[in-house]
Amino acid sequence: MRTSGRPDDGQDDGAGEGTGGGRQWARADATRQALLTAAQRVFADRGYDGAGIAEIVERSGISVGSLYHHYGGKAGLYVALWEELTTEQERSAAQAVATARKTGETDPIALFIAGARAYLRVCWERREAARLFHGGEGPSGSSLMRRSRAQRWIAQNTKLLHGASDPAPAGRAGQVLSLVLTTVIGEAGREIATAESETEAAEIIDEVCRILIRLAR
Repeated sequence: MRTSGRPDDGQDDGAGEGTGGGRQWARADATRQALLTAAQRVFADRGYDGAGIAEIVERSGISVGSLYHHYGGKAGLYVALWEELTTEQERSAAQAVATARKTGETDPIALFIAGARAYLRVCWERREAARLFHGGEGPSGSSLMRRSRAQRWIAQNTKLLHGASDPAPAGRAGQVLSLVLTTVIGEAGREIATAESETEAAEIIDEVCRILIRLAR
């Protein structure tokens, strides 16, 4: 029985009864999500450097022991939020490209634009999280993490635009074009995340897609 008054932290190691294992996983999931939600709000309010574990724990209603158990500390929370956002962006873009292909679209530029538009929509839908990663703050090693992800993203876009299984056959010009287009999308994501309304965000997305088409052709 819990006596602390805090939500269950998911660390109950008893076997439970019936679907106890499933309930335990659900509780652990709820614990992790509560911690991530609180961390995102504290990072947004204080910045990464100014954010404190105590405030994250207080806002989440989860014990400090659970925070360290699941994430190892403030840096782990930051990385988890970043991975959650980038995974959603990549998944949304990939699904949009796959859907376009299923409708018969074969033009690489049209497929690229479909993925870019989906990516940018996530920047608006997850704008509070997206804003966290545009200021340059973060734990040691986070800039390297972002650069590594950007390089992978550029390589994926090169393959999509040039229909190659390996970006190398696209040549230097093709790789530079992918770099330029990917950079435009990244910078546009920053503007979309700080837009004042959904209408403004949609207008930015439309204009960015028009610019990408002109650059790509």
